[in-house]
Amino acid sequence: DLCPVSVDPSGRVFYGIMFDAGSTGTRIHIYKFIQKDPVELPVLDNEMYHAVKPGLSAYKDNPEEGGNTIRQLLRIAKKTVPEDEWRRTPVVLKATAGLRLLPEDKASALLKEVRDVFDESPFFVPNNSVSIMNGANEGVLAWVTVNFLTGHLYSNTRRTVGILDLGGGSTQITFLPKSRKTVQSAPPTYIARFNMFNHTYQLYTHSYLGNGLYAARLATLGALGADGLDWKIFTSSCLPKKFREDVTFGGTTYKVSGFDCLPCYKLCYYEVMKVIKGIVHQPYEVKGSSIFYAFSYYFDRAVESGLIDSSRGGAVEVRDFKKRAKEVCNKMTKYRAISPFLCMDMTYITCLLKEGFGFKDNTVLQLAKKVNNVETSWALGATFDYFRNLNIH
Repeated sequence: DLCPVSVDPSGRVFYGIMFDAGSTGTRIHIYKFIQKDPVELPVLDNEMYHAVKPGLSAYKDNPEEGGNTIRQLLRIAKKTVPEDEWRRTPVVLKATAGLRLLPEDKASALLKEVRDVFDESPFFVPNNSVSIMNGANEGVLAWVTVNFLTGHLYSNTRRTVGILDLGGGSTQITFLPKSRKTVQSAPPTYIARFNMFNHTYQLYTHSYLGNGLYAARLATLGALGADGLDWKIFTSSCLPKKFREDVTFGGTTYKVSGFDCLPCYKLCYYEVMKVIKGIVHQPYEVKGSSIFYAFSYYFDRAVESGLIDSSRGGAVEVRDFKKRAKEVCNKMTKYRAISPFLCMDMTYITCLLKEGFGFKDNTVLQLAKKVNNVETSWALGATFDYFRNLNIH
């Protein structure tokens, strides 16, 4: 039901619009593709990206206002996609952990509002264009994006890279196992088979709901799932000692505070450990030499703590996160201006990588916000889902 929108001597041109409705923001990705050969991968010509905050889940009691944030982003799409191509350009929204964490009726009302906004737009609205994506697809599609952008989908399929995505509400790990033992020792639901571009892949993938950065903050404080009670203050050694603030996540507000501690890093590590221990499965082969790309909040916190440069990204070892987490926690007053949660976040990332997934101290992670000037997220992989045969089961 999609055809090329214009014919160009160098190939067929077509567009796709993908909304990523995350727990902390809604992002629009507008992709322009050129299909040079029907049997080959399309070429991504460029991406227009824009984000608004907060995420849709913050409008759980006011869906119409949530719909307005989508209208705002669609105005950008109308300026980006040529008018004579609107009716053939699919518009799709996939929501992630923010909506997964909401009661079903609240999530449904938000999705219905988005559908209404899409229906009044001039773009092509496919069946099931507005949905909550399951976590396994989120990891698989992010893996597709990164391996497409790094050129690994074109080459020998064994030479792919793994992905680590840290969102606000959930976190994903996905890679192509080299060892049969990884597949045999994994819980059955952690192995996903799918076909794409004439290849069948069998990936190790899992999404941990409630283990995204913002949800993990609340879990560390003992507040995740608790009502935002006016009289209840949630405290942590991971926060500066005189810190007192209201924190809002998913439309609920919590009172949080820090307390005096020494050494703060050790106490903080002990606190975040309970959010990870026994919850995160350690894949057999992550102690090996596979290359992993880490993005989203892994990237953002590495920038904020001075581990990498925001424009270039870069390679860091797991021990670099640990070393910087110690420094941030034991000098909280120095880093408080950047973010009072930086100690908690860096400690959580360290603990998740080491105690959770089981990476070694010297494992190298490639931190990237963009690859070849395109955002590293599941959105590009999800757009392929609509143009190509991509069946995940």
